[in-house]
Amino acid sequence: MKVVAVNGNPRVDGNTAALIKHVFKVLEEEGIETELIELREKKIGGCVACLKCFANKDGKCAVKKDSLNEYVAKMAEADGIILGSPTYFSDVTSEMKALIDRAGMVAMANDAMFKRKVGAGIVATRRTGAIHALATINLFFLISDMIVVGSSAWNVGFGFSEGEVENDVDGIEYMRDLGENMAWLLKKLHG
Repeated sequence: MKVVAVNGNPRVDGNTAALIKHVFKVLEEEGIETELIELREKKIGGCVACLKCFANKDGKCAVKKDSLNEYVAKMAEADGIILGSPTYFSDVTSEMKALIDRAGMVAMANDAMFKRKVGAGIVATRRTGAIHALATINLFFLISDMIVVGSSAWNVGFGFSEGEVENDVDGIEYMRDLGENMAWLLKKLHG
């Protein structure tokens, strides 16, 4: 079993990456392979609404000038997908939104290619807006026919400066719980 996480934070080693690593630690302890994709490393643009993915039905976006198809392939191969983002004006980053829009269109155009994969959203926030950002991620999972896994509370950690989220004791606990729940569900589905 494998879980791929996509980090939509443009900061190197930001709070979103720290939260993802807490979930990964639990998944790896449960014997589940993990892979982290950093959207900041290879920029992607938004959907151009050409709808060629519906005509081509090849599991790829017709726009090939960026790394979106590499990310979609990794998501399609995985059993579980984590999407993580900091909160920017009460929503996900533009990088994460581009991934959601384009990967979502490709998946819809190709017989719901993410159907029944396990999805988990993670949001890092300074103060507010996290629930809306988490809803954006969860709505992508739901429209993609995925199974959304939760935690003992919202999958959110609080922090602004690099590493500050590590001081959010509750947030770290939510990430551990999320990892446990994701591992349990993956084993039920694939074990």
